[in-house]
Amino acid sequence: MTTIVAISGSLRERSSNSALLRIAASVAPEGTDVVMYGGVGTLPHFTPDLDSEGSTPPEPVRALRELLIRSDAVLISCPEYAHGVPGAFKNMLDWLVSTGELVGKPIALINAAPAGGEFAHRSLIETLRTMNWRVVEDASLIQPFLPRKLVTDAVDDESRKRIRDAVAALVRATQS
Repeated sequence: MTTIVAISGSLRERSSNSALLRIAASVAPEGTDVVMYGGVGTLPHFTPDLDSEGSTPPEPVRALRELLIRSDAVLISCPEYAHGVPGAFKNMLDWLVSTGELVGKPIALINAAPAGGEFAHRSLIETLRTMNWRVVEDASLIQPFLPRKLVTDAVDDESRKRIRDAVAALVRATQS
């Protein structure tokens, strides 16, 4: 069984990014468990004093780290705000910088933006590579999905195929 943790960078209740992750979960290869993480907005503000060596991180941070460490891969769908990554999502990444057990973790980025999203996508790739996570290019995509379609988890067959292929590539990356 391959376990993928799916994380939406959006805090919106009817988020296109969350809908895209639900679609990804629905088309994941057999033997793949996609676990949706919904706690981005519950994490405390990153404070290095709370994350020093030997300290115990806040409970939501500890739980997130354990979830990610136990997973085989991570799938992110994150919106772009003002040409960047949303603050709450960047805060989550800041809490994970010092988690050495995540070095080399396969990760893929899929983007639900109706247009654009390249700035946040490139920024995320840079941040994740700096954290020494393994960005799986074959599993990452920016595709102009329409948010109103995604809210209902309905996309055309070609889009569904591209998402299925991306998730399959991420699963393959866990085996190498």
